[in-house]
Amino acid sequence: MLNRYPLWKYLVILVVVAVGIIYALPNLYPDDPAVQISGTSSSQAIGQPALDKATAILEKADIAIKGEEVNKGSVLIRLENSEQQLLARALIKDGLGDDYVVALNLAPTTPEWLTSIGAHPMKLGLDLSGGVHFLLEVDTDKAVQTRMEVYNTEIRTLLRKEKLRYRSLPGGGESGVRELGFRTESVRDKAVKAISKDFPDLMVDAGTRGDLFTVRYQLTEQRIKEIADYAVRQNLVTVRNRVNELGVSEPLVQRQGRNNIVVELPGVQDTAEAKRILGKTANLEFRLAAPYDASAAVSENFSFRNDERRTARLERDVILTGDQVSNARSTFDTQSGGPQVNIDLDNRGGQLINRATRNNVGRSMAVLFIEQKPVTRYETKMVDGQEERVKVQSFREEKSIISLATIQSALGNSFRITGLDSAAEASELALLLRAGSLAAPMHFVEERTVGPSLGKENIQMGINSTIVGFVLLLVFMVVVYRVFGLFANVALSLNLVLMVAAMSLLGATLTMPGIAGIVLSLGMAVDANVLIFSRIREELRNGLSVQKAIHEGYDRAFVSIFDGNITTLLVGVILYAVGTGPIKGFAVTLSLGIITSLFTAIVVTRALTNLVYGGRRDLKKLAI
Repeated sequence: MLNRYPLWKYLVILVVVAVGIIYALPNLYPDDPAVQISGTSSSQAIGQPALDKATAILEKADIAIKGEEVNKGSVLIRLENSEQQLLARALIKDGLGDDYVVALNLAPTTPEWLTSIGAHPMKLGLDLSGGVHFLLEVDTDKAVQTRMEVYNTEIRTLLRKEKLRYRSLPGGGESGVRELGFRTESVRDKAVKAISKDFPDLMVDAGTRGDLFTVRYQLTEQRIKEIADYAVRQNLVTVRNRVNELGVSEPLVQRQGRNNIVVELPGVQDTAEAKRILGKTANLEFRLAAPYDASAAVSENFSFRNDERRTARLERDVILTGDQVSNARSTFDTQSGGPQVNIDLDNRGGQLINRATRNNVGRSMAVLFIEQKPVTRYETKMVDGQEERVKVQSFREEKSIISLATIQSALGNSFRITGLDSAAEASELALLLRAGSLAAPMHFVEERTVGPSLGKENIQMGINSTIVGFVLLLVFMVVVYRVFGLFANVALSLNLVLMVAAMSLLGATLTMPGIAGIVLSLGMAVDANVLIFSRIREELRNGLSVQKAIHEGYDRAFVSIFDGNITTLLVGVILYAVGTGPIKGFAVTLSLGIITSLFTAIVVTRALTNLVYGGRRDLKKLAI
């Protein structure tokens, strides 16, 4: 019989619609503005004392608190008013000090029964939700200094290999200048020749100081610029990798000026975690242990990271750094059960570690962990004739030993690091090394929210435009196509619900252009119904029976609808593949809208038509 669906088709439609409604529901629950407090390292757990102190600070400032929670070693304070977020963060940061990371966040309010089945609201782009803006400054001077230390180590290794005895001398007060002393002129000349040959990036000069013949070397100006530029570019790549590891949606990471990097993180994400991960240098240095009687000129004393009372003296020469790490993953030691990080080195790193360990079997080698920690102090300055306390932010470099082990045999490209405090710390260290070591330290120069008020305005304008367009379409369809127009309106409403549900399930990010894509896809969904209904009218004018006209109308219009939507879908895929930012947002909603509209405009309206008109032999006229 014409125009009848079997029961299983109706059940499939009901299941799809029910799932769509459930997964679209979380978008009805708006996020709460919040301030999140966490430790400066993943092993530092923040509990009730920090929460009590933070809430007391906010209550004293008359900032309304909506809720509090302690979760996974951090605390979250929900606020009533988003306009008080910045003030709340500043007050808590000043009150708690530098041992805590205080960051802005958006706390979800989705009911637990929805989140338990994986239903989450759509992620909103920076133009809709606002977000967090970080401005980081790359310490390029430190990059040049670090590179010079590597040259020093390699030059000393070269001179020992050539059996040219030397003495390290002060640089004469000139920054970046190194000087070595030799007893004879012939040895000095051999050293100049060897250094100049193997290190063309250095300016090498021969001279004398007292009874010593000297070699002075320093980086060329061109090489200094190259190292500084490389440091910024490498940090830019590393920050992008770290943001990708964090899973932040639609981030903006770009270079600004000579040595600054801008990071903008939209939507809902753990910004405290992001701030800690992005800013950490988390570099490693591998050094040999020095004899206890070694002088300060060739050795340094460091404490252990997990026990500051325990110290060890290490050589100043660096075997290799975290720059040579190609991969890192956190696991557990099969013998002790403790956390560890398995490290793979690149070819250069493998050669360096092999050469150092091959010649020093039986000695101890340390893994030195390096990070930059913020230091906040207040200075009293005269401003417009009045004394004001001004906050001054600086940073100190901390180096601590995380592993000190005896070299049993020559190491290759792969080995492991033990001695970490927790599995969380091992996971974080592996993430940082896997994403790429920073070529130079970075400091947070600025942190602020991005356009929260503009985001609200954009959302409201987008919603208003969608509602206006939606209502006009509903009225048009009812006026022109009557009962069939009602079928189209039901399908149109379900199309919008399914689109929102699909974006929520896929974790797609909704942007302002994305709203334009939704409106356009709704128009295209109506266009499919218009083709079907016009075809039915045409078949009726050609003298076909009502049931035959409905059947032919849907069947013959399908080819045109499918062809038109597929070509548009291909355009959407191409836009997503080659576009960036707003263009991708438009392409996502357009493509999803086309897929859902094919289902609703053809399957759903056909089901409604079959329910109302299917199987009726006495039907002589259609309300179309």
